[in-house]
Amino acid sequence: QVQLVESGGGSVQAGESLRLSCAASGDIYCMGWFRQAPGKEREGVAAVKSGSASYGDFVKGRFTISRDSAKNTLYLQMDNLKPEDTAMYYCAAGRGQCWLPPLSRSRYTYWGQGTQVTVSS
Repeated sequence: QVQLVESGGGSVQAGESLRLSCAASGDIYCMGWFRQAPGKEREGVAAVKSGSASYGDFVKGRFTISRDSAKNTLYLQMDNLKPEDTAMYYCAAGRGQCWLPPLSRSRYTYWGQGTQVTVSS
């Protein structure tokens, strides 16, 4: 059974940084970060598989995804945060569907409980 536990969210001012972590247990192949703001659909933020990373267009060089395979932990370094980045951020992991597009929700079977990121202007 795969379990994902996110941490690192919080409240910051615009322009500041946060680093999200996702501790994973179990056998997984691809991982990613998604976010969901109130009243909006969940959208892909970043994804990684075999060292290759993909990002949502809105990231524009501000975020960096990384994975420490030895610790089975996924990270999301978020710099120059903007108020529109305010959302619940979710870690996601998959095994059998990792051939699907990196930021497709269908790619991922397992989801964390989410960590809140709030950015004020």
